[in-house]
Amino acid sequence: MVEDSVPASGRRAAYALGHSTRELERLHAQARLVEPITRQFFCDAGIVPGMRVLDVGSGASDVAFLAASLVGDTGEVVGVDRAPAALAAARARAEALALRNVSFLEGDPTELTVERPFDAAVGRLVLLYYADPAAALRKLARHLRPGGILVFHETDWGGTRSFPPAPTYDCCVQWFVETFRLLGTETRMGIKLHSAFVAAGLPAPSVRMQAIIGGGARARDWLQILAEIVGVLLPEMERLGVATAAEIGIDTLADRLYREIEAGGGVVVGRSEIGAWSQV
Repeated sequence: MVEDSVPASGRRAAYALGHSTRELERLHAQARLVEPITRQFFCDAGIVPGMRVLDVGSGASDVAFLAASLVGDTGEVVGVDRAPAALAAARARAEALALRNVSFLEGDPTELTVERPFDAAVGRLVLLYYADPAAALRKLARHLRPGGILVFHETDWGGTRSFPPAPTYDCCVQWFVETFRLLGTETRMGIKLHSAFVAAGLPAPSVRMQAIIGGGARARDWLQILAEIVGVLLPEMERLGVATAAEIGIDTLADRLYREIEAGGGVVVGRSEIGAWSQV
């Protein structure tokens, strides 16, 4: 979800990863990896058949399609995003899949004019881009009927690590975190979800956490995604002086990450995947 010019309570910065074909493909790969986690969060929160759901910052549409599978043919999902390129890809995917219970709108979800309230608002990896997540949650809650559900899946990079230490992996994590810090983007939104809900005047949320952890072949999917994130961010990393293309060696990065973990006989722990939900 991209913000160009928004009020102080809106976006903190533009979506640094962009919406290139490469990035949209990375988002789909990431979605396949974390979908079981998001699905569990949504189910635990109470997303059920027949609901009308707002997908906040819909992006490439993976969360919208997941929500659509939960609400079924009797439900409806409306995805909202500010990025025309992402919305075009989302609409094309929905048409190709002949999905009739999903639609997409362009705009800021917090400023949306709602003709009739939603039963739930959902999102994944969107609140980290808001300058004031609590204000965003407060505005989103106004789109819901009494008793409606707010549920968000955000991440926390604070516990991302390797054991035994894998230098290349740890450097990739540090490069990412430092780049996002310099861009003004929150890398620990997951752990801050509880306080954001409370600051928004919402009931204290239920909170759950999962993480991707593995070694050898079981780590390959996450390592590939991490390498892709670094590749997409490489221009920003160089511009901000975080790392150079020569240091990163993007063409061989994914393979080096995998070989390093395999040779060390260790494991990598991915970012923490944190879900929080509350009824308004």
